[in-house]
Amino acid sequence: MKTSDFNYALPEELIAKYPLEKRSLSKLLVYSGKIDHKSFKDILNYFKEGDLLVVNNTSVIPARIFGHKDSGGSVEVMLERVMENNQALVQMRSSRAPKIGGVIILDTFEVECIDRQDNFFILQFDRPPLEVFNAIGHIPLPPYIRRPDQDFDKERYSTVYENKKLQGSVAAPTAGLHFDDELLNAIKKIGVKIATINLSVGAGTFQPVKVKNIEEHNIHSEFLEVSADVVDMVMATKEAGKKVFAVGTTATRALETAFNNESQKGYSGYTKLFIYPGYKFKVVDMLITNFHLPQSSLLMLVSAFIGYDNMRHIYKTAVDKKYRFLSYGDAMLLKKNEI
Repeated sequence: MKTSDFNYALPEELIAKYPLEKRSLSKLLVYSGKIDHKSFKDILNYFKEGDLLVVNNTSVIPARIFGHKDSGGSVEVMLERVMENNQALVQMRSSRAPKIGGVIILDTFEVECIDRQDNFFILQFDRPPLEVFNAIGHIPLPPYIRRPDQDFDKERYSTVYENKKLQGSVAAPTAGLHFDDELLNAIKKIGVKIATINLSVGAGTFQPVKVKNIEEHNIHSEFLEVSADVVDMVMATKEAGKKVFAVGTTATRALETAFNNESQKGYSGYTKLFIYPGYKFKVVDMLITNFHLPQSSLLMLVSAFIGYDNMRHIYKTAVDKKYRFLSYGDAMLLKKNEI
């Protein structure tokens, strides 16, 4: 398929710049062969006792730092991932590309640009990079939000079930932003089990697919951990004829990677799994997700899950109905296309 097949017109005014006051009051588009329009709190009605809800409990790093080169030019540093030996892979915005060997001043910290990998740079720190990012970094709001981060973003651009010890993401697993403690407790009371996986979301999640043919896309890699206990919970759910609900494309990618590995011991490591139409899902029955950017790998995953024509129809409907799009926007509950 062509990347252009996954383009659609997204009006700027439909991109949510701010979260709603209450998480669970977002709108919910439900697709189960037909489209229904609900409030997110109504998702409670779609669970049954014995179902499994899988969430990504990663925590977001304050991954954006503003500084300047030793030559004087301003620079914006966006962390992609922490590496060994106090090094970090980052994206950098500046009027001119930093020189290898050049020094970058980040507040009171000095770091050296030691290498370049495609569109990324490797910075050498004199201490663990997370110490610096946690000390002076900003919440890494996606580029399409187009506003500075504010104090409330520290709480709202994270899930209520994040594990702060698993600080590894530079973008939030945004489908999970709709859940509050009240809703999660109500889901548990039905008899739904909740499992946690961890996938460190990279900035590559925002990158559009740029090749003409999607099969030629070199998708970003992300680190994930799916425990053996979660694998057991998935298999028990399937054997009981119940459904596996994945909260977001990150949980979906993690689960499908683990089961593609064909190991009952779980999976820990990097994944480059690229899910696009033609992919056969092994685990996920129901997908909870936000509305994604045109020509993105996430939109291709959704298309693989429900079918290309269904995806086009749903997105046209969402635009016509003025749903709020992207990270702080509304959500969908999608049933896997069995055809």
